[in-house]
Amino acid sequence: MELEDQQVSRRWEGYVDWRNKPALRGRHGGMVAALFVLVVEVMENLAFLANASNIVVYMGKFMHFSPSESAINVTNFMGTAFLLALVGGFFSDAFFTTYHVYLVSALIEFLGLVVLTIQARVPSLQPCGGATPCEEVTGAKAAMFFVGLYLVALGVGGIKGSLPAHGAEQFDESTPSGRKQRSTFFNYFVFCLSCGALVAVTFVVWVEDNKGWQWGFGISTITIFLSIPVFLSGSPTYRNKIPLGSPLTTILKVLIAASVSSCILKDSSNAIVNMASSPSNPLPGNNIEQEDAAKASNKETENETTSNTLKFLNSAAQNKAIHSSIQCTVQQVEDVKIVLKMLPIFACTIMLNCCLAQLNTFSIEQASTMNTKLGSLNIPPASLPVFPVIFIMILAPIYDHIIIPFARKTTKTEMGVTHLQRVGIGLVLSIIAMAVAAIVEVKRKNVATNSGLTDDATKRLPITFFWIAFQYLFLGSADLFTLAGLLEFFFTEAPIKMRSLATSLSWASLAMGYYLSSVIVSIVNGITGSSSHKPWLSGANLNHYHLERFYWLMCVLSGLNFLHFLVWAIKYKYRGRGISSE
Repeated sequence: MELEDQQVSRRWEGYVDWRNKPALRGRHGGMVAALFVLVVEVMENLAFLANASNIVVYMGKFMHFSPSESAINVTNFMGTAFLLALVGGFFSDAFFTTYHVYLVSALIEFLGLVVLTIQARVPSLQPCGGATPCEEVTGAKAAMFFVGLYLVALGVGGIKGSLPAHGAEQFDESTPSGRKQRSTFFNYFVFCLSCGALVAVTFVVWVEDNKGWQWGFGISTITIFLSIPVFLSGSPTYRNKIPLGSPLTTILKVLIAASVSSCILKDSSNAIVNMASSPSNPLPGNNIEQEDAAKASNKETENETTSNTLKFLNSAAQNKAIHSSIQCTVQQVEDVKIVLKMLPIFACTIMLNCCLAQLNTFSIEQASTMNTKLGSLNIPPASLPVFPVIFIMILAPIYDHIIIPFARKTTKTEMGVTHLQRVGIGLVLSIIAMAVAAIVEVKRKNVATNSGLTDDATKRLPITFFWIAFQYLFLGSADLFTLAGLLEFFFTEAPIKMRSLATSLSWASLAMGYYLSSVIVSIVNGITGSSSHKPWLSGANLNHYHLERFYWLMCVLSGLNFLHFLVWAIKYKYRGRGISSE
């Protein structure tokens, strides 16, 4: 009997191991388990970015798309991959564990890369049998290319939606040390993401340009395949959160119930306080693991009454529903309030990611007109993201081991720097980055004018591409602060049954930033080209563009976005432990 009681006390409530047995304290979870996730992230991001950073070249040279079509296809691919992270997060919360979602997603990405590798290797599967000149790829060959590409996007989305949450789940958030370790995990998650990117934009891009795309795709294929046994080797150490049903069902049910109650049930005699706390849409069965999951979820809402924020939702729990299927508990209402309060923060980060999208478009085009030699070595423009990557790899350990301990001592708080403060720093750095980008573009165009090369796009300008590195450094720093801050913010603040989906919002923000970038470019060209003047972002070559004006516009929009962020950040009240003090 005592042994059984000890086993019960050692259980992680709401978690199971890889064999679906109760996860135990001291055996499952912790930094050792998270280390496997960090290693896998290096490999996963290497496989993804090795192609994403340079595939616009492959589309143009081998699939024979026009430059504009190639750019649109890349934007759609990147945006779709990051948006699909929401799908990965949803399945991780609703039906499967993050453990299983990662494995399935990695296999899907592997299959997509196999398709792309085969097509790049076999000339008969390429347009015109790989000969040039040639027309744009069509028919079955185009279908094969896009099937492979979007299988990769689907796999990447599932991985992005499950892997960060899986790593963060390994820590005990009920203790200060566990929360600090979780914060360290998110910092090093971005560090490992950068490690994979470093290899991708240097070694793999060089292989693609010099040895052939079949080798580049092959490296990515082998890397994502090897990540699977690496991930599986950590199985005995993982603790996996038990899915508690669809978070979207809870959100929709509360919104519908509140709307119906507000419109129809206005009689105060119907008002009741529902003390029930069963999770929405529970999974079938009544085993001990699901009971533990319910207990862990119920701990989040200890108050028996609704809060005073977003009062219009309170009627969903206080009034008797017209049908039992939309009757809501206090916990469900409060969970939806938390999600709604996080959405404005999410919206404020889209503009930052719109600025980051410039690193893969105009910044690379700028560099391609400049002197890219480093001694006797000629640096491919596609490898320019190496600057922010290296800077992140240097800054992340400094931030975690020097800046944060100092901030904790200074502020006498557990966090040192709050999540929203990190995001705010990132937004400020993005404003500076766009101003620097505008100044550098003015200098680049002056050099072109003084050298008489304004109309000659075939010759490189006598100015080093290191000038472009400044905007990369500021935007890279902004990415470190914002991405790590957002991942931790969404995971910490979200209800436990919605954590994977909420964490995926960080990647969805990136996707929307890519899409917004395309929209802004179209709007700018439409407005500036409506009179007798040429559009800002149009001309015979980049020297005829008014790119500096576009960057100044982005700077102003980023400044207004920061003011918008301040309004919501000041209003926001943290619900997570350890934000204010230890």
